[in-house]
Order: sequence, then structure tokens, then C-alpha cells
Amino acid sequence: MARTAGLQGPDWRDRRCARGLTGRPAAASSCVRRPRSVLLESLLISAGVVAIAEIGDKTQLLAMVLAARYRRPVPIVLGILVATLLNHALAAGLGVLVAQWLEGRLFQAAVGLAFVVMAGWALIPDKEDEDAASHTHGGVFLTTVVAFFLVEIGDKTQIATSLLAARFENLTLVTAGTTLGMMLANVPAVYLGEAATKVVPLKVVRIVAAVIFALIGLWVLASAFLPLGFHV
Repeated sequence: MARTAGLQGPDWRDRRCARGLTGRPAAASSCVRRPRSVLLESLLISAGVVAIAEIGDKTQLLAMVLAARYRRPVPIVLGILVATLLNHALAAGLGVLVAQWLEGRLFQAAVGLAFVVMAGWALIPDKEDEDAASHTHGGVFLTTVVAFFLVEIGDKTQIATSLLAARFENLTLVTAGTTLGMMLANVPAVYLGEAATKVVPLKVVRIVAAVIFALIGLWVLASAFLPLGFHV
């Protein structure tokens, strides 16, 4: 009993980690392991925070508008996925410094003006507007990637990704989690927008799309030039 009591202390794994297999002190990096619960926490919290933040956000409105405009949900969903992965990987990898640079007034003004121009473009009917097949999957995909990537720059979900990456120090899982959150919020929005075109005339769809694009543009311009404290 006395011998057993005298052996109390770190278990065999801790003693092996402290001395190494050769009897010499082991390198610290070989002994540091993140518990699975911590890894799962970083993934789930990242997904939950971004999914909630995305509800009602301008990027969710954009997803609905693109779906109503093109009526091609699959390439739109894939475009959102690619744009989000690129955007959030950048945000998580380079952190708050990049987010601050991308929130500069001139850059934000350029993005805002681009969406105002897109509002005018949305009012122009296609030659084969009644035929959804007039838009190729590749064209819809690229349009979605570019538009979604630009409007996500400086957005609160991108800032949240930077902060979550700094908190959990795990670029891969935070990016995966925030991307999952974006898809959870936006995939239903895409199919809702696509379904709306079956009951709403295309002329109305174009007008609504133009209004929303214009509002997004003004929203971004306002965040660039109004006093600090106003943010989209």
C-alpha cells in the first residue's frame, strides 16, 4: 500500500511525455495535443456564430437575388461555397490586419458602386429571359463567386472569422466551421429565391433584384463614409 501511494502523480503517458522514449526530456511539440472536444468546439462554435450572424444579412439577400435572377440553384450554391472558402480562408489566415485593410473607404466605395451598377444591369431583360437555359452553369457560377466574394469583404461574418481564428488558433477548422455556417444560412435562401420565380413574374423579379442590389450598394457606401460606429 505504501508503495502504491508513493507512485501517485502523473500517469504513464505524462511520465513518458516528460522523459521521452529514450529517457531524455521529450520535445514540447511532440507532447502537446489538443483534446478532440476542443477541436469539435472550434468547428461547431464557428458554424453556429456565422450561421446566426448571416440571417438577414446582405449576403443572404444576395443569394436570394441571384437565385431569382438565374434560376440555377446548383451553380449558385457551388459559387457561394467557393467564394466563402476563399474569403474566409483569407480572413482566418491573415486575420484582423487584412480585414482592416479591406475595410478601407476607397475599397468599400468601389464595392458599393459596383453593386449600384449591378442594379442597373438587373433591370435589363435578357433576350431569352423566359428560358432559364439561356444562362450557362459556368457563367452563373463565376458571377456568383465574384459577387459573393466582393460583398462578403468587410462583412461581419468575415470579421467574425478573423476573431474566431485568433481565438481557436486553427485555420482549417475555423474556416470549415464558418463556411458550414454560411451554407446552412444561404442554401435555403437560394432555393427560396428560385421558387419565387415560379409564382412571381420575371419583370417583378428584375425590379426587386435591382432594388436589392442598389440597397446593398448604398449600404456598403454608407458604411464607408458615415461616422465610425455605423457598420454593415
